[in-house]
Amino acid sequence: ESPKFMACIHFAGLKSVGESVFAPLEYYENNVHGTFALLRVMEEFSCRRLVFSSSATVYGFQETMPITESSTVGAGITNAYGRTKYMVEEVLKDFYQSSKLAAEDNKAGRRRKSSAVAEWSITILRYFNPVGAHPSGLIGEDPRGIPNNLMPYVSQVAVGRREFLTVFGGDYDTPDGTGVRDFIHVMDLAQAHLSAIDYMVEKIGGVFTFNVGTGNGYSVLEMVKAMEKASGREIKYEVGPRRGGDIATCYADPSLSKTEMGWEAKRNLDDMCRDLWCWQQKNPNGFEAPKEE
Repeated sequence: ESPKFMACIHFAGLKSVGESVFAPLEYYENNVHGTFALLRVMEEFSCRRLVFSSSATVYGFQETMPITESSTVGAGITNAYGRTKYMVEEVLKDFYQSSKLAAEDNKAGRRRKSSAVAEWSITILRYFNPVGAHPSGLIGEDPRGIPNNLMPYVSQVAVGRREFLTVFGGDYDTPDGTGVRDFIHVMDLAQAHLSAIDYMVEKIGGVFTFNVGTGNGYSVLEMVKAMEKASGREIKYEVGPRRGGDIATCYADPSLSKTEMGWEAKRNLDDMCRDLWCWQQKNPNGFEAPKEE
């Protein structure tokens, strides 16, 4: 018998803003084409609830903050990573429409070629900046090579794995000159996905889009200071040139997630840094492979 799947959460994909500027074809191939394959397999097994991991990068440069789900998307995107997320969002909207038409055809007894044979429910979660680790210290982020994201880099400097942090840009139009982002604890982010599945069980059929953030913006240097507080260690840094594809400020208005899904972030900046430091202390060299005896 075919297994019965309730829903699928689509986390898979390449995710470095900076890398995508230099390797766009790899990002389009992996993130966009890979999603096509997943949708076909889901339809084959009659699994028609999808949670898609999108990104705040789809908003590109915005004049006003905070960003709402109705803010312009697609027009001001500064990197290939963001464009792949935007493209997949558009594909999902088209795919949903085909599934809705297929459901109407089924009721009317019509038969037409379609990508789907019944109506789908799709939730798009636009992540802002996930950080932290599981509070047990057993699960955390261990990037290969030099980290592309801020906080793994900061924690590796704190634990002595790297000598100093390079801050990409100190001349942005922000209070301290460094980029401002909406950082969200990974545990809160995980809960948002469970809330999205529950939401689709209750509200059958449609494409639903939500920001997943805290609504608070913190600069790079504020994050460094917060990690110094959590670790009790000085974190050395130097300011370098801006990184391609980055923008000055980006933080969310997550109120729709609360009113519609009943979800909101519960953990603060201290929680994020404490849990990240707990994991990094227990795994100073990351997830090392066991040594053969």
